[in-house]
Amino acid sequence: MKRHIPLESLKFATRCVHGGVYKDPLYNSVVTPLYPSSTFYFEGPRQTSGYDYTRTKNPTRDALEENLASLEGGAGATAVATGMAAITTALHLLPPGAHVIAGNDIYGGTYRLFANVLPARGLRFSLVDMGDLNAVAAAFEPDTALVWIETPSNPLLRLTDIAAVSALAREHGALICADNTFLSPYLQRPLALGADLVVHSTTKYLNGHSDVVGGAIVAGTPELAEKVAATANALGTTSSPYDAWLVLRGVKTLPLRMQAHERNAQALAQFLLEHPKVSRVHYPGLPDHPGHALARRQQDGFGAMLSFDLEGGEAAVFRLVERLKLYAFAESLGGVESLIEHPASMSHAAMTPQAQAQAGIGPGLVRVSVGIEDADDLIADLAAGLANA
Repeated sequence: MKRHIPLESLKFATRCVHGGVYKDPLYNSVVTPLYPSSTFYFEGPRQTSGYDYTRTKNPTRDALEENLASLEGGAGATAVATGMAAITTALHLLPPGAHVIAGNDIYGGTYRLFANVLPARGLRFSLVDMGDLNAVAAAFEPDTALVWIETPSNPLLRLTDIAAVSALAREHGALICADNTFLSPYLQRPLALGADLVVHSTTKYLNGHSDVVGGAIVAGTPELAEKVAATANALGTTSSPYDAWLVLRGVKTLPLRMQAHERNAQALAQFLLEHPKVSRVHYPGLPDHPGHALARRQQDGFGAMLSFDLEGGEAAVFRLVERLKLYAFAESLGGVESLIEHPASMSHAAMTPQAQAQAGIGPGLVRVSVGIEDADDLIADLAAGLANA
């Protein structure tokens, strides 16, 4: 008996488990099969099974794309090799000479792409405070083709009002693309708030186990989804079947992981807020965070990323990480284990000192990806490290 489950009628957690699963008509596997084949034979001239070459289309990757499109509420998704491949593919939808508006405190890899690579294609970028709607409105030009939203921002957890910025973009005929990596579709769905495209580094919360690198682009309309897929195929940015299979495995536990992540992050943020060596905590779940009310309105939770400013600057940060035992001093985020990093010298090192200063990234800023360990253990380890700092 072939199983067909209408995902649109199901709750989020059920779609995580069942989306893109039942693809094996021969043996009824309850786990999506892995199809590593690079090519597929034709049944005759111009006759295929729907697949001919894996860069273009692969059954395992199709399964992940079905799952992610359902979770984000999109018309279609394209799984690509990395989060940066997702961003690169999305930006290649624009014509040469187009103008893009983005935040001034975006991820360092995104900044590097926008500042050092894409201008060679003639693209122009205005980096503004995306929390200031007047600044966003003033940044539009006649050829503005895209507004890039990263909310919460990396690493300062600043929020952008997706609905309000999307409304501005529509007035100017510009596309809206939102990077939803920090929250995942479990906690935020930008397409429902007005975005046209959503990108993810699936390396992070969607996979959740720090054992694969991947990305995805979800489109709000079938026409845009088709354009994204064709662009990814032409660029060669699509995901390998094995990486897609790993991400699909990880997505099944997304709701449970995000709940545990967020509980720990809230406890850790409260601990840091009261610590004498910490001058400021950046976490939208704290009532005094400038974006707290907006987070409550457009998100279903506050997430598991936080950052804080440590008294003593860079030297104090490095003394802190030398003492820590449970937090890996490493880039990336979203895995079950807790990670800690120094944005100025690591994830955002590609930014110029001037750009870092404009974004508010100082030498004492620390970013934490809070894992799913016991909160008491995480707090005790950080307390010991701060004593050393």
